[in-house]
Amino acid sequence: MLMWEGISEFVAVAEAESFTAAAKKLGISTAQVSRQVSALEARLSIKLFYRTTRKVSVTETGQSYYQQCRQVLDGLEEAERSITNLQLVPKGKLRMTAPVTFGEKVIAPLVNDFVLRYPELEVQMNLTNQQLDLVAGGYDLAVRMGKLEDSSMMAKRLSSRTLHVCASPDYLATYGVPHSLSELEQYNCLQGNLDYWRFQEQGKPRNIRITGNVRCNSGWGLLDAAVKGIGIVQLPDYYVQPSLDSGQLIPLLAHYQEADDGIWAVYPHNRHLSPKVRMLLDYLDESLQPGAI
Repeated sequence: MLMWEGISEFVAVAEAESFTAAAKKLGISTAQVSRQVSALEARLSIKLFYRTTRKVSVTETGQSYYQQCRQVLDGLEEAERSITNLQLVPKGKLRMTAPVTFGEKVIAPLVNDFVLRYPELEVQMNLTNQQLDLVAGGYDLAVRMGKLEDSSMMAKRLSSRTLHVCASPDYLATYGVPHSLSELEQYNCLQGNLDYWRFQEQGKPRNIRITGNVRCNSGWGLLDAAVKGIGIVQLPDYYVQPSLDSGQLIPLLAHYQEADDGIWAVYPHNRHLSPKVRMLLDYLDESLQPGAI
């Protein structure tokens, strides 16, 4: 490192023609600048500056040396900029996981848009409803929903989802509209993986057991059954919102609607967030804000 000592100070003095101005630019004391330049002159056995009480000027030999040193410093600055820019451009492999339906409908298209911006990024996405071990599986992040229980993970809330109870106008015209939770037992309720629906009554969570003649582990299958007038369904907004907006489905029991679930980005707390992961998290956060999707 000895060969580099004093060069930054020498160049700063040569450009400012002042030890005091050079010290101010470098954020160090004038005495330190003077010591470093004197040591450099002693090491090189040359005189770099003419010094008077009023002025500092570069010697002829010093001017030649300055040109060489300026090129070296410019090269170092360019190298530092290159490394910084590499860190700012997402590249390399990124492994992530997300729930199947939300991943297919929302997350995968957003990640694909991100890859279009940064084509040097290689994304491996595993869509599954299983709670995978991120550390054991080598995943950089996961998108998860609902209440988080794993304290060994760091989490960033990206958005929320709303559960809607709804039915088609034809079904309601035939069977009537339920106005209370207790009335649901009189209706054909389309079942998913669970035999109960989630509500909130007087500020407290409440699960209501439901029955019906259609049971399906696909939200799209349940949505189709509801639109066709087979029964009432409870599904997240990313399934039913277009049908609610078009009038194909009518919202029910809104005053019993459960508080929104969180949609989270989760990542291991002991893993340093690389720029590619951090930038993807920021992109998902921005894209999933209310009204963005």
